[in-house]
Amino acid sequence: MIAEELSKELNIRPQQSEAVIKLIDSGNTIPFIARYRKEATGSLDDETLRKFNERVNYLRNLEDKKEKVITNIKEQGKLNDKLKNAIKKAKTLVEVDDLYLPYKKKRQTRATKAREKGLEPLSEIIFDQDINEPIENVAKDFINSKVSSIKDAINGAKDIIAETISDNAKFRKRIRDDTYRNGNIDIKAKDENLESEYEMYYDYDESIFDISPHRILAINRGEKEGILKIKIDTDDKEIKQYIANHTLKGNKYTDDIILDAIDAIDDSYTRLIQPAIERDIRSYLKEEAEDKSIKVFSKNLEQLLLTSPIADKTVLGWDPAFRTGCKIAVVDPTGKVLDKTVIFPTEPQNKVKESQETIAKMIKKYDIDLIALGNGTASRESEQIIADMINKYNLDCKYVIVSEAGASVYSASKLADEEFPDYDVGARSAISIARRLQDPLAELVKIDPKSIGVGQYQHDMNQKKLNDSLTNTVEKVVNEVGVNLNTASPSLLGYVSGISKTVAKNIVEYREENGEFTSRNELKKVKKLGPKTFEQCAGFTKVPNSKNPLDNTTVHPESYKATEKLLKQLGYNLEDIGRDDLKLNNLNYKELSEELGIGVETLKNIVNELKKPGRDPREEMPEPILRSDVLEMEDLQEGMILKGTVRNVVDFGAFVDIGVHQDDLVHISELVPDKYVNHPLDIVSVGDIVDVRVLNVDLERNRISLSMII
Repeated sequence: MIAEELSKELNIRPQQSEAVIKLIDSGNTIPFIARYRKEATGSLDDETLRKFNERVNYLRNLEDKKEKVITNIKEQGKLNDKLKNAIKKAKTLVEVDDLYLPYKKKRQTRATKAREKGLEPLSEIIFDQDINEPIENVAKDFINSKVSSIKDAINGAKDIIAETISDNAKFRKRIRDDTYRNGNIDIKAKDENLESEYEMYYDYDESIFDISPHRILAINRGEKEGILKIKIDTDDKEIKQYIANHTLKGNKYTDDIILDAIDAIDDSYTRLIQPAIERDIRSYLKEEAEDKSIKVFSKNLEQLLLTSPIADKTVLGWDPAFRTGCKIAVVDPTGKVLDKTVIFPTEPQNKVKESQETIAKMIKKYDIDLIALGNGTASRESEQIIADMINKYNLDCKYVIVSEAGASVYSASKLADEEFPDYDVGARSAISIARRLQDPLAELVKIDPKSIGVGQYQHDMNQKKLNDSLTNTVEKVVNEVGVNLNTASPSLLGYVSGISKTVAKNIVEYREENGEFTSRNELKKVKKLGPKTFEQCAGFTKVPNSKNPLDNTTVHPESYKATEKLLKQLGYNLEDIGRDDLKLNNLNYKELSEELGIGVETLKNIVNELKKPGRDPREEMPEPILRSDVLEMEDLQEGMILKGTVRNVVDFGAFVDIGVHQDDLVHISELVPDKYVNHPLDIVSVGDIVDVRVLNVDLERNRISLSMII
């Protein structure tokens, strides 16, 4: 049943759904399934498989919920075939909750008190509207020690009717859907005289259906901070009329009953249904906004992690600051720390000359190629000092502005303490900044993804959902790139398919005790790394100096024999892998796959890897912009064309670094000419190098408006 449902949802064949469920239930990871089980899945990609996995879990939870609800209602003796079928056909947890609501144990309400007084039969008589005498004649029979009068009896019955209507699943769904389609979200300020970042929302309303995710997250934060008031507005009359039309029978002999019922409907909507629907709508809007923002955050993170590494360069990391001085660290091309120091070129010490002399000597001593300057406090002042120094000493060196986001989190972490026990947090931060330039992925995996700074309103979201999505993104990128078994840190190894944090540490310990890995097969000697883990991780690890060149490719060990057989049939051997003149085009994949006993997709992957063994997908990404001089805001003029780097993408545009110490906005309307843009991610990604035109420079507010429409 679940396989059929997912086939329809994701527009895939039932056989694909069944195969993926079987693979997941057998303990296979998403990266492994995506790369090495394409024949079974019909080549479903990583993103589709993750969505599939998420929906499998949801639908299984839904089925569990249905069974529990059915059992609970059955135990109450109130289950019938119609209700049971309605529950079984429910597509969402919300629908199940709606159907269960009338049978759910409630806190003490006016209706429960009325039931305790024995007034439920009277409410049923009124609600059925199937009598031909005044209700008072019937109500008098319900007067007892707990019900003092006919009026009390009727009022109690009305309370029960109000709750019955409120709990009606059909009504709730219709009202919820109608409110979402036609309602407005109305926002007011609690204090209109208060200055805040939410002033644009002090008197604001927008259609619920049209409001953008970033606005929802913004106003929710404003409400949480006690600055904004939020209300859902909808057409009460139309909704009440709908309830009336589906409740009242219009029996001409029961006018009084109908009037009482109308009062009950009105009371039910105002007191019970409207607040509940408003909570549902607000919750739905928040969840939708979170999901969309998390998707944007994850895409930005993916692009950042795929930033092209600057290999084979000695880098000086510069963590700028004022009072405590600028922390300096020099790392060699492998990331090994060669030297560190602290200089004081900025306020209040202003030791510019001494600092420039110190850095110039280090550049010459270690033959430093690049300076990685953090973009935090005192970055602007430090950049000027660096640019002047390069010019003054005629240094063959460039600098790059590097995002510091998360560097302070890492430098104070347990991981950093284990990696650099003898260094203070400042030195660790400078090392991290330098290494981010050399290999962004290897360094950024050490940091909590939420702290990397490529999202918006991340602290206002469901933290588990955000963390799961970002972790999946890191896992996807790490496995797409692959890891060198002889250089990878435990942090990097911990994201490899099938490898737990414990096994990641064991791999590093094995490497330290026994020297470098000489083959993938040697992984089997690592503690707690069994056959299943080896199967899941082997293809994503690389051993550059292995005797078997396939160990430095994405070819899985399970396909080594087939690969060797393929090479032999084509007149080659393992030593020929990577040669430019390999004749691997125009192959008959169907015929070859049958001869080799492997699937066509597996064969295609093998051939692609033989053409470019060990290819790093990051090589295709643009490299950072290298600078040797400073660009000031005062230098900018409207109409100037500049080159910049996209640092963050949000719902309303993209923030671009053009080298003036702040990321400036290209509004969504300025991304492309004469074309509607659904979302900025359709046009740009984090890390893109783009040409921008200066639209406006506001020196007072320190703001620059940019356009990609040149």
